[in-house]
Amino acid sequence: MPRYIALLRAINVGGRVIKMDRLRALFEALSLSEVETFIASGNVLFNSSSRSGPALERTIEKHLRASLGYEVATFVRTLAEVQQVAVHEPFSAAVTSVPYYAIYVSFLREPPPAAARRAVAALRSATDDFHIHGRELYWLSRVPFSESTIAGPRLERILGMPATSRNITSVRKLAARCADE
Repeated sequence: MPRYIALLRAINVGGRVIKMDRLRALFEALSLSEVETFIASGNVLFNSSSRSGPALERTIEKHLRASLGYEVATFVRTLAEVQQVAVHEPFSAAVTSVPYYAIYVSFLREPPPAAARRAVAALRSATDDFHIHGRELYWLSRVPFSESTIAGPRLERILGMPATSRNITSVRKLAARCADE
């Protein structure tokens, strides 16, 4: 049975707190098996007989909306896809040789259209750099998140689609966890 990871937006941020045992139970109620959470930021590993990530996203979102009372944008990836995201080197050695604070990965439902790619590229500055690869947007920030003029909602508006972001360190830990399976 295929193993997936659901990356959830709006879990344990902005006052919307959900305990991981409850989140696991919500996924198990969908007849998903071997459900595990990873870090309390909305990363859920599970098995499903479904072969469609988009269908799983819709099912999970509908169930979480009904159960929690608010929208939870959901982005489903296979284990292999998360591992590919973790090893992808989005920035050249010249870019990463200048000290930076962090690299974030925004997970999207689909590759952004050309106009959105151009709009994201226009955000490049001395403190921020961006790279889009498939359904992921990589963001290199040379300042702490709290000091940046870039934020998730702004990126979503520019992209014209929902996204959920993780620090690359968390993505790599999740990929390492997946490699153990």
